[in-house]
Amino acid sequence: MTTPDTPRPLAGRATPDGTARFRQRFAHLDAGCFGRALGLDVSSLGLGTYLGEPDQETNRAYGEAIRLAPSLGCNLIDTAINYRCQFSERVIGGALGDLVAGGMVARDEIVVCTKGGYLSFDGPPTDARAWVRDTFIEPGIIDWSDIVSHNVMHPQYIRHQLVTSLTNLGLETIDVYYLHNPESQLQGVSRAQCLARMTACFEELERAVAEGRIGVYGVATWDGFRVDPSSQGALSMDELIQAARAVGGDRHHFRVVQMPFNLAMPEAFVKATQRIGQDRMPALEAAARLELTAFASGSLSQGRLTALPPGLAAMIPGLASDAQRSLQFARSTPGVAAALVGMKTAAHVRDNLALGGCPRMVANQFTALFQ
Repeated sequence: MTTPDTPRPLAGRATPDGTARFRQRFAHLDAGCFGRALGLDVSSLGLGTYLGEPDQETNRAYGEAIRLAPSLGCNLIDTAINYRCQFSERVIGGALGDLVAGGMVARDEIVVCTKGGYLSFDGPPTDARAWVRDTFIEPGIIDWSDIVSHNVMHPQYIRHQLVTSLTNLGLETIDVYYLHNPESQLQGVSRAQCLARMTACFEELERAVAEGRIGVYGVATWDGFRVDPSSQGALSMDELIQAARAVGGDRHHFRVVQMPFNLAMPEAFVKATQRIGQDRMPALEAAARLELTAFASGSLSQGRLTALPPGLAAMIPGLASDAQRSLQFARSTPGVAAALVGMKTAAHVRDNLALGGCPRMVANQFTALFQ
């Protein structure tokens, strides 16, 4: 619900024309600074907003980072409603509103992605259980049995979270909406029940597309696509595509997957965790075969890849920092549409986006890392 003091949500969504216009402003950068994803021109690095305390100091730092990033060639922003107790979404909303109002960017130039599925407190709670009871259980949105490992895959919950995210972000339409780590459900329910819960959420998200609330949807995972198919937390992209087709037909909008991928976690490229028919293959190859756009999360492994062993660093030469080398690896990987990295300060933005002036690694440079 809006009040007279509430800014009107930004209309529209990212479009081919808008993102092409944004890319053209950075024609002086290397062509590898951008790629094509979902029919859009998307920066090869996306700004992530996971890390940090839910406090005003971190809000200010993120606000500066988000306001700076588009001026250096980044038009991809990734968040989730539960990140920093909804503060990350709200900071993004404020910063985007300022950027558009100031004429720095247009709404159709920026790709905004968020996620729903985890319990999302409205600021740090003093009594988490009471807050969940009062906000979700007593209003009849979900039952206690729907919560597995702090994760909820229920269509009414997803609708509630999506509406809240739209308000937080100050948008009429979210470009990419993910179900967040749905493999968490497998810690408490059967595989068949997990898939049924996800299918019901897909139906809700197809409805949200029809209503203009989101552009496309997908699944953001941590373990789901990178562990062995026999593992408890494994998810099958092929099964998820079939579930989306069951509720949305051949024109369904399940178009995106997100998974961790970095120098320390290369499974998405090297480990055959997915089955399509009789074939087994790595997750990035499966995504390409199923015509899913794949974004790499955790490209710096939450800061742990900012200092590389000298021998490894020497194999990715010509860059100013090990953080840049790690990001260069992730964004250069075949099948990766963009590499997401947390940037909670303006200094992080400047260092990471300096890669815009560098070409991506070529095939022989990349494969040499695996030899």
